Amino acid sequence: MEELCGVGAAAPLKGDVEEPKQGSVLFLGGNEVKSSAVVKYSSAPPQAAFARLQEKTDLKLPPANWLRESAKLGPAGTTILGNNKKSKPFSSFGMAYDFIDSVGNDVDVVSDSENIKKLLKIPYSKSHVSMAVHRIGRTLLLDELDIQELFMRSSQTGDWTWLKEFYQRLIDQKWQRKKKSKEHWYQKAILSKFLYYSINGDGAAQPVPSTSKQHQEGPVSGESDEAGRASWPAPFEMPSSLSEDPGASNQGLKNDFVRNILWTFEDIHMLVGSNMPIFGGGRYPAVSLRLRDNNKPINVLTGIDYWLDNLICNVPELVMCFHVNGIVQKYEMIKTEDIPNLENSNFSTKVIKDIAQNILSFLKSNCTKEGHTYWLFKASGSDIVKLYDLTTLCEETEDKYQNPFTMPVAILLYKVACNMMLKKNQNKKHYGTIRTLLLNCLKLLDNGRHPQIIASANYMLSELFQLDEPKKEDSTDFPINGNSDESYSEEEEEMPDSDENGSYSNSSDPPDDNKAVAIIKSVGELSVPEKYKSVHRIRPSCAFPVCHGTEERCRLVLSYVLEGLKSVDSSVKKEGDLPAADPSTPIPLKYEDESTSGGPECLEKQMALFLDKMGSFQKGKHSSQSGMIPGSWQYKMKLQLILKSSKAYYVLSDAAMILQKYGRALRYIKLALQCHDTYCCLCANMLPEVLVFLCQCLTLCGDIQLMLAQNANNRAAYLEEYNYQTKEDQEILHSLHRESRCQVFAWATDLSTDLECQLSISCKCYEAAYEILLFSNLKNQNPEQHIQVLKRMGNIRNEIGVFYMNQAAAVQTERVVSKNVSTTEQQLWKKSFSCFEEGIQNFESIDDATNAALLLCNTGRLMRICAQAHCATEGDFKREFSPEEALYYNKAIDYYLKALRSLGKRDVHPAVWDSVNWELSTTYFTMATLQQDYAPLSRKAQEQIEKEVSEAMMKSLKYCDVDTVSARQPLCQYRAATIHHRLASMYHSCLRNQVGDEHLRKQHRVLADLHYSKAVRLFQLLKDAPCEFLRVQLERVAFAEFQMASQNSSAGKLKTLFGALDIMVKTKSAFQLIRKELVAESEQISQDKSTAENMSPNDSSTGLNREEVLKLLSIFESRMSFLLLQSIKLLTSTKKKIGGINEEEVVLKTNKQVYSLLLRATANKSMTLLERIEVILNLLEQLTQTSEAGNGGIQ
Repeated sequence: MEELCGVGAAAPLKGDVEEPKQGSVLFLGGNEVKSSAVVKYSSAPPQAAFARLQEKTDLKLPPANWLRESAKLGPAGTTILGNNKKSKPFSSFGMAYDFIDSVGNDVDVVSDSENIKKLLKIPYSKSHVSMAVHRIGRTLLLDELDIQELFMRSSQTGDWTWLKEFYQRLIDQKWQRKKKSKEHWYQKAILSKFLYYSINGDGAAQPVPSTSKQHQEGPVSGESDEAGRASWPAPFEMPSSLSEDPGASNQGLKNDFVRNILWTFEDIHMLVGSNMPIFGGGRYPAVSLRLRDNNKPINVLTGIDYWLDNLICNVPELVMCFHVNGIVQKYEMIKTEDIPNLENSNFSTKVIKDIAQNILSFLKSNCTKEGHTYWLFKASGSDIVKLYDLTTLCEETEDKYQNPFTMPVAILLYKVACNMMLKKNQNKKHYGTIRTLLLNCLKLLDNGRHPQIIASANYMLSELFQLDEPKKEDSTDFPINGNSDESYSEEEEEMPDSDENGSYSNSSDPPDDNKAVAIIKSVGELSVPEKYKSVHRIRPSCAFPVCHGTEERCRLVLSYVLEGLKSVDSSVKKEGDLPAADPSTPIPLKYEDESTSGGPECLEKQMALFLDKMGSFQKGKHSSQSGMIPGSWQYKMKLQLILKSSKAYYVLSDAAMILQKYGRALRYIKLALQCHDTYCCLCANMLPEVLVFLCQCLTLCGDIQLMLAQNANNRAAYLEEYNYQTKEDQEILHSLHRESRCQVFAWATDLSTDLECQLSISCKCYEAAYEILLFSNLKNQNPEQHIQVLKRMGNIRNEIGVFYMNQAAAVQTERVVSKNVSTTEQQLWKKSFSCFEEGIQNFESIDDATNAALLLCNTGRLMRICAQAHCATEGDFKREFSPEEALYYNKAIDYYLKALRSLGKRDVHPAVWDSVNWELSTTYFTMATLQQDYAPLSRKAQEQIEKEVSEAMMKSLKYCDVDTVSARQPLCQYRAATIHHRLASMYHSCLRNQVGDEHLRKQHRVLADLHYSKAVRLFQLLKDAPCEFLRVQLERVAFAEFQMASQNSSAGKLKTLFGALDIMVKTKSAFQLIRKELVAESEQISQDKSTAENMSPNDSSTGLNREEVLKLLSIFESRMSFLLLQSIKLLTSTKKKIGGINEEEVVLKTNKQVYSLLLRATANKSMTLLERIEVILNLLEQLTQTSEAGNGGIQ
């Protein structure tokens, strides 16, 4: 025997993927048809050369190796006889499971090559066509639906009776099993023998051993099935463990093809299974081998068959062996592109292309419901092709689970969704597709029979909604309209529109056709180019739902979680032992009373218990009450679902917090922590990310408790929000209560009415979060979380410190003056101080200088409160500045200085820096003022006290920033002016009381003058302190008078007098301000009288102290009168001595006139305050003009 070519290269074993072969573009019969094939997977044996049989070989005689398993033929040799062909009603599903990436996405059709060929030959063939069609995304799965086989089974089991009745009623009234002819079996047998002869090389007569490897890697079709018996599954069997490998191992859902090929024919992408033996080597890299009866010419059907087989398998040539009555005659080699032009077998490749496009469009337009089983049927000899929706027909008659396709379809939908979920982060536009796949999968399943897939699908649905994504418009995440191939309808919303030529119209059809979804009235139509166009476009219902807010998204997640939990719970055996939940009755929360009763001490105990329990979770104890077995699918799934619900409640709580709905926020975080509690009870090993999430929950809970404490006035509204519960929440809680009592976090989620308790709970939440980070060693992996928790701990300790400090201040205010400091106050100081100290440590540990400075500042304030509490208890006339006061004020100063050191420089935080400086300045000022007003003369000498006061005042000035423009600038200017005024007064007083040391007197005189002038300058800048300005000026006049008393010469006295009068004149601006305020006040009063009903108590109050003004005015009038009188006396005496008219006469005349007017004004007791001020302003004006005119002479 002569071999055509040598042995080819070894092909990969089953399970390996071959290197994709280069696609080919073939030019066939003048019409170009694009076709490329890539082998995705092959279990074929090494491509061997075939043996050319000698002439006259009798194919009726069996070769020695006949029907023995052959490595060269693979399963093709045994299947050629046809005994197992029918055993694969789900062949497309097997392929789909193996190439899940392609399903629903890139591929239009998944099918056996035999089915593809049968469809493309419809216009040429009279034989019947019966196929099941399923839609998964944009992919159609085609499988042969062998009616004869089905009805044989129906006779034995009664499973498909509804379809049998329907078939007999509408299609073939006298159905009976058609038997194959003897000729058919004869042809099959000699083809099988021919193939075995063709591989019958050296030693081929011996049986070819089948290795165990081959058994595992390349299963022979039908190895476990008896010949001729279909392996239809019983209706709705369930794979034992879906999570590992759902349904691939039974139900005939194996991928039994030798090759799986991705075939692109024009623009149609098909995943095709083929068992055609391919030979090759040498000059012929790949050929297919065919046997023909020389007496029968090749017809069109056979030609199309051969051509399509070669295209699909990318085989360039065909070797034809001709025989007569089984006796070999000759061989002939034909190129694939020449097949359409063979004699008697002419066909147009372009027409085949049109048929393919039309059939695909027809199916895509009409098989629109995912999960439904469609039946494409053409009766033998008929020209009409009909499409039925078997799912709808089945539901009309019997239980949907009578359709054996239901389960494989559901599993495929589930698997495609699973596969897309693995890549969900890469492309969010698939979310709509995944959701639709899962929803359609759930429609097909029954909770009683498939709790696992239902739970898993619901969990995946919940996973589609990103809970932790950054907040942005949802519409950007989930486009409503994607690409029409990505999306499809989950509900059939419209019937395909009729084309212009009415292709889908069935109005004229006989009434029995009304069950068909669509009809092709004549197979000839399929040859017309673009006769059928796919009208199946995107439907908005398939797009991912646009959630209009976080709450809506979380609620959707929780609805899926609840369905998943129900599935899990219903499948746990112990169901009967637990009381059923009545969704309308809220579950009693037994721990409420005990947590409210105890206050902070009780909280400490609960906290200790909690941390102890958290430690036990770490050690791997778990205690499910429902009896779930750790490691079972129920256990794993429930853990995932509980964690998801916990996250959803956390996000809801966070959203409510942002909306300031603190009652609702607390309710949601309570549910989140109850979920977490259950998770902890079940979970043997806490994952680090779960512990980090628990820290986030506790931190948020702390935030909510703090906000509740700070907004106590809305407590009733918050309580109402907190107690409200949806039915969904109750049902989820019921599922949680099956596993745990959910009380571990009760201490944290209670809505207390006591402010101190709320602050304590908040603090404990942060401490618990911090403890978890510490004992689980997560501090370093989550530095951000660690910093956040410490910041919040520092903040809450500041809040509690301030709370105790304010309480101490309130107790101090209520205390009767004569009583000593109470123990209550001292306790409050200690608590406040320890909180501030801990808070400072928290902030310093994370190098937060600004907040540490703020807490040091608050500690300084606490020290000042302590100082105020220690002020002497005797009456004010005996009071002295006590050493305790000095001690606490000095402590306060130390804390303020520490705060400044903590900040380092103003740039770090200008506002805090300025605030600390102001507080420091105030402390020095208060201390100096108290020492000045209540001088401790019993302990210290006057000079010592004056020195200390002066030093404190100068330090106060140092920290009082008058130059920086800010809201506090006027306050600083007023403070500085007051300090200068007080220092000037002190030096003035020293000067009056001091005798002796002339050098010291001179120093005090200079200092008094300096501070008075600085005080005046600063008070002049302020527009709201006319009284203070007036008082300083009057003190300056008194100072001038005191100096004048010690002067002897007239010229000296006159000079001092004119200086004092000049000071008087400069008070004009103060009187103008007072007049302006008095006028405004009188206008306000007259206005109030006219609108008395609108007047509120605050409207009439102005910034002016009338009593103060009257007092100062009286002093001013008397001093002015005295100065004028003295000046008149002195000027008159100097005039007599000198004689002559000069400037002094003018001054004398004016002074006399002013003095006269002043005396009259003061004598008139009926004048109002405003009128008196007008007089003063008038007199000052006259003096101003005179002093300006005669300035040079007087000076």
